[in-house]
Amino acid sequence: MKKILITFVLCCVCYVGFAQGKLVSYEEVQLMLHNNINRNDSLLLGKGYTQKAKNDKKKTREYTLATNRGTFINVALRADGRRMFIELETNDKQQYDVLMSSITQYPYKKENAGDMEIYTLKDLATLYVTSNDNSPDPMKKYHLIQIAPDKNVTAYD
Repeated sequence: MKKILITFVLCCVCYVGFAQGKLVSYEEVQLMLHNNINRNDSLLLGKGYTQKAKNDKKKTREYTLATNRGTFINVALRADGRRMFIELETNDKQQYDVLMSSITQYPYKKENAGDMEIYTLKDLATLYVTSNDNSPDPMKKYHLIQIAPDKNVTAYD
């Protein structure tokens, strides 16, 4: 009985760990802000995202991930010189919770500007978070998270 219980607990832990493997966290945002757009391309494709659009002239990329819960996660990357800008839009509550709980582990300052929450992460970036109710399904909220790096954060080749 003890072996069955331990096996069940380990299986549950593995399932939960792999279920969040496709979600973007603070550590991945930090990695994406310091890498060039081609390395970020490899990172997101390796996580299971599919590329929607690619424009080499404007240095932009768009990715999407449709989850089995009927939600979506869209990630847009834009390289502006040596700085990387990230825009993440989702109606997946787990994605929002993973990102918000991972940034609260690091020094940050929170402000409210109308319907927008602004998180300033020390020596990394500023997150602009806008949340709206999704009209077809009132249980899901639509979140738009724009990530702008600090002036000293540059992408390496």
